[in-house]
Amino acid sequence: MRFLLRVASFLALVLGVLAAAVDSIQSVSASQPVLTPLGSAVSASGDRGLALVQSLERPGGPTGVLQPVALWMLQQPAFAVFIALALALWMIAYRKPPVAGRFSA
Repeated sequence: MRFLLRVASFLALVLGVLAAAVDSIQSVSASQPVLTPLGSAVSASGDRGLALVQSLERPGGPTGVLQPVALWMLQQPAFAVFIALALALWMIAYRKPPVAGRFSA
C-alpha cells in the first residue's frame, strides 16, 4: 500500500511541476503572472476531463454536500493543488525510522 501511495505521490508531483512549468512559460510570454485553474487544466485533458469538471460544477451533482469544496478546489491553481496532493500522499506513505537505530537487536 505504501508503494502505491508513493507512486501516486510521484505522479502528482510530476503533474504539479509540469503545470508550474506551463504557467511559468505563459507568464513570461504574457509579461504578467498567469495561473491556470485546476478546472481548466483538467477539462483541457480531453473529453473525460471535461465531463468530470461539468459533473462537479452541476448543481445537485454526485458531490452533494462536498460541492462547495469541489468548486473551490477547481478554482485553485493547478500546480498548487497537485503539489499539495503529492505532499499529502507522501505524508500518508511515510514510515518513521526505528527509534533504536539500524543495528539494534
